[in-house]
Amino acid sequence: MSFDKTIHLPVGADEAFALITEPERLRRWQTVAARVDLRIGGEYRWTVTPGHHAAGTFQEIEPGKRIVFTWGWESGMDLAPGASTVTITLEPDADGTSLRLVHEGLTAEQAVAHAEGWNHYLDRLLAETSSAAGAGPDEWSAAPDPIDHFSAADASLAVLLGVLRKFTPEDREKATPCEEFTAHELLGHLAGSLKQIGGALGADVADDVDAAPEVRIAGLAQPTLEAITRRGIEGTIDMGFAELPATVVAGILNLELLVHAWDFATATGQKLVVSDVVTGYVEGLARVTISDQVRSSGSFAAAAPVAETAGSLERLIAFTGRTITV
Repeated sequence: MSFDKTIHLPVGADEAFALITEPERLRRWQTVAARVDLRIGGEYRWTVTPGHHAAGTFQEIEPGKRIVFTWGWESGMDLAPGASTVTITLEPDADGTSLRLVHEGLTAEQAVAHAEGWNHYLDRLLAETSSAAGAGPDEWSAAPDPIDHFSAADASLAVLLGVLRKFTPEDREKATPCEEFTAHELLGHLAGSLKQIGGALGADVADDVDAAPEVRIAGLAQPTLEAITRRGIEGTIDMGFAELPATVVAGILNLELLVHAWDFATATGQKLVVSDVVTGYVEGLARVTISDQVRSSGSFAAAAPVAETAGSLERLIAFTGRTITV
């Protein structure tokens, strides 16, 4: 069976093609993270929602006109990567571009599930091209169910990139809750942490220091999260300075993404929008990861006091030694 739908986009064909192929544009409406090797036979891997990763290879590419790629999931749906085919055709019209998406090679059950997904994301693509505010955060990515080290990190990355997307040059020298860092320096610290973790996992990580903050961090986080998801949390990982349990490394990665999302939001006057499902889970990881020995090393200050009525985000932030001011 197949899914077949046509929508009208109020943008030119080249812009539409960019929206469906470029990682930075895909993150606006369809993915949390994306790896794209846009050539015939090249592979892609998209974190569509936390814990759910679509993958396949490109079969046909006509810039501004047509793209064909195989489609499947790393887990779930009983549809392995490459097991079905998606064809997207772009046709210019008087007011923009007609986009037709055909997904073939599905069972009846898979067709129903994918119809729900494609309708959701095509609606978001319409919003991204039609509204000044764009598609906005994806509610499907807010609260992973079930949640684990990996889906929590994916969800935390989505929150972090949403904050960094609004980062401006004027924000660079602003103070952050990490007293030793300006916002620009904190960005460098986070980039260094992701590069170190990714490198220890064997990921191909490169730091594009000249890229916009969101693009820079996404470029480091995507391969790092992909590597740890594939490796799993068994055994230990040689971090260079020490051999750490993989569970601890995964916990550190979650903390780097979510706690620094709060740091950047606080520094730039943004309200951090994050599900209690995610903050509660990462708080639990923090209580395992941040031991007295870790605090004594200077990596974290003593836990700050917090009201008994505090929510999980406040408890998480206070446990990392940061003070929340109202």
